[in-house]
Amino acid sequence: MVVGMGLALTACGPTAPVGSDSAPAPASPAPTARSLPSSAPPGTPRPSPGNPDHLRLEPFTTGLDSPINIANAGDGSGRLFVNLQGGLIRVIGPDGSVRAEPFLDIRNRVLAGGERGLLGLAFHPNFPEQPRIFVDYTRTPDGATVISEFPATAQGADPASERVLLLIPQPFANHNGGQLAFGPDGFLYIGMGDGGSGGDPFGNGQNTRALLGKMLRIDVDNQPAAGKAYAIPRDNPFAAGGIRPGAGAPEVWSYGLRNPWRFSFDTANGDVYIGDVGQSAWEEIDRQAGDSRGGENYGWNVMEGDHCFRQGCNTRPFVKPIAEYGHDRGCAVIGGYVYRGSEQPVLRGVYVFADDCSGLVFTLQVDAGTRTTKLVLDSHRAISSFGVGENGEIYAADLGGAISRVVAG
Repeated sequence: MVVGMGLALTACGPTAPVGSDSAPAPASPAPTARSLPSSAPPGTPRPSPGNPDHLRLEPFTTGLDSPINIANAGDGSGRLFVNLQGGLIRVIGPDGSVRAEPFLDIRNRVLAGGERGLLGLAFHPNFPEQPRIFVDYTRTPDGATVISEFPATAQGADPASERVLLLIPQPFANHNGGQLAFGPDGFLYIGMGDGGSGGDPFGNGQNTRALLGKMLRIDVDNQPAAGKAYAIPRDNPFAAGGIRPGAGAPEVWSYGLRNPWRFSFDTANGDVYIGDVGQSAWEEIDRQAGDSRGGENYGWNVMEGDHCFRQGCNTRPFVKPIAEYGHDRGCAVIGGYVYRGSEQPVLRGVYVFADDCSGLVFTLQVDAGTRTTKLVLDSHRAISSFGVGENGEIYAADLGGAISRVVAG
């Protein structure tokens, strides 16, 4: 997926791009504009007033050890919660101050390095009335993905209170995915990579019965299904009430993904934007409409971006990306967010994303009928993730230890 995250820096010397399995391919064409119908109802959301030609990263806080995820609690505190790869969650105040006491410390059970670590965090959407947080990490000693729940107060979570919801073996060290997010439907979505190595050797992306290479969707609030620690949403595509019951694992929501390191929901319409890290030539942004019934197949390992990965492939069965760029501009896409804050009107309806290897930052205007990708900043940073504050402002995490606010130039 992503960078050689603070990650491969220590083991391999120079940064080894996370999710990149070979040297960058020869220069590819720059991203092209795509014309797609909007998935939002007419007039909602309002068309964006513009898409700035420049962004900048405004310093917010520094001194963190390999930050790789940013979340907020939605509790009115204005705080940010930052995952450090090694297994800590740090609390950042509205003024950028870092609280000395971690919110959660599970370093003793996290296998970190390369693409592994404490990768995801989501607060229950009704926090603190529902005082629970959910994390995604790779466990020691085998690197399997663990999705866990912890009871939590405003001050923190007790490591001893962990309840494991889902355990997914990982055949290789890379392509772990790692993002967690609650959708507007109240269900928990989980991004899972294809299991690693190169080329998806086990065919997980196209195997609907495997949990790797997928977006998963589970219900953490209702009576667990038999043999599980969570419920299955009845309208999941392969669940009993779905569009293809029994044709895949009931947790699967969409598939054909290589390494969806970061994804996000547009709060205006529920659209999902997925930054799926490519192999050796193309990085892509996929979009799922907010009114989707699930079951989308994004093509991996038959396609990479909008191109055949397998020679002479049939492209018709697959959902095409809404944006892509070649490895002349980077090697590991970092999915971002659609801006829905109020402080920067020029960014309204603009999706911001980046590349970890090159430090380039791009925008995609999604409220308009055309999706025009712009290169807006060469940050010279190893951007590992974006996040959104309670006020809708977008923040970027830098593996070097900084959190910055994304500001229109």
